[in-house]
Amino acid sequence: MTGETYLRLRALADRHGARYRLIEHAPEGRTEAASALRGHALEQSAKCLVVTVRPTKRTCRYVLAVVPGDRRVDLARVAECAGGRKAGFADRETAERLAGSVSGSIIPFSFHPDLELIVEEDLLRSDTLFFNAARLDLSMALATEDYLRMARPRIARISEPDSTAAVFQQPAGAPSPL
Repeated sequence: MTGETYLRLRALADRHGARYRLIEHAPEGRTEAASALRGHALEQSAKCLVVTVRPTKRTCRYVLAVVPGDRRVDLARVAECAGGRKAGFADRETAERLAGSVSGSIIPFSFHPDLELIVEEDLLRSDTLFFNAARLDLSMALATEDYLRMARPRIARISEPDSTAAVFQQPAGAPSPL
């Protein structure tokens, strides 16, 4: 499952001539820890969560909510954006099936027709996005403008501050992320 999603991601980036860099690191799926391993600010991380939205009691839709690493998903806003009354996090099995990778390595792209992509607008303020590349031991640093061109996401306010998030600032004079 994970290998196929990683290969699709690389093929998509290469087909679009995207500016990206792959970063090998110890296996890690937690956003804060992965950001520290990669050496960038937490708000540049694309935290990807699969959300179940219920338009009615008997129907559901799935949303891939992508927010900055220092924020948390606002489920009420996701529900509103997706035309639902209520939202909650999808169970692990469903999330992994729809995303095509294990929890902690979900990419900010949807390759599944039943998974709608919605991205928090604040994530797009940085020139570069960082995320696990459908593998726990490999990440991608991708130019934000290339991400937008490749993913063509719906953009909305779907997050709120996360007071529990650790803060890691990129050291002054650190090399360019790409």
